[in-house]
Amino acid sequence: MKIGEAQQIYRDQVNAYRKQRTELSKQLMNVRTKMERMPGDEEQKKAYESEAATLQLTLDALDEKESEYQEYLDQLAERYAAYWNAEVADQQKEAGKEYAEEMGKIMEVARRLMKGSIVPASDEKKLMEFSMDMYQMAKNIGAMVRQEKKEKYDTLWGEEKKEEQSDPREVAKQADAGPGAPEIVDVGDTLASAVLAE
Repeated sequence: MKIGEAQQIYRDQVNAYRKQRTELSKQLMNVRTKMERMPGDEEQKKAYESEAATLQLTLDALDEKESEYQEYLDQLAERYAAYWNAEVADQQKEAGKEYAEEMGKIMEVARRLMKGSIVPASDEKKLMEFSMDMYQMAKNIGAMVRQEKKEKYDTLWGEEKKEEQSDPREVAKQADAGPGAPEIVDVGDTLASAVLAE
């Protein structure tokens, strides 16, 4: 199961359990209120006490299962963050590598211009965009160099292709959720098992 799928499934479970717990808490409060307001009718009072005990046991069972699901959701959140961070780190590493390569090319264009060589206009433009001062300095130094035959270079960039970066959120969502997922138990089944356990 993928992390994104598992998160959705277990969030839905937690929400279902919370909704049911809210309803049962209201019922329990009503029963306790009735118990307090009952005058001396012992038989009715015992029935309310029994109902209150059943509701409390059911609430406890719901709380236990909800806590189990919430704990697993927390684990999934940690895994999600780990995959996210790993993808971002890879992208930053790649961006740093690309930046270093780009800087190397820009410095090489400046060096060639300083030697008085001919470089493609697109390469000169890249140097200009990076630093107008460096470009002007390289051109001025290159103009002072006397060469009988100027060397002509091809572009250092060639055909640039942009690789699309992956979205860290999607990478994290599509990662494997791993082992340890608690069994999905419908709220109704938990309610029934709590009543039977009594």
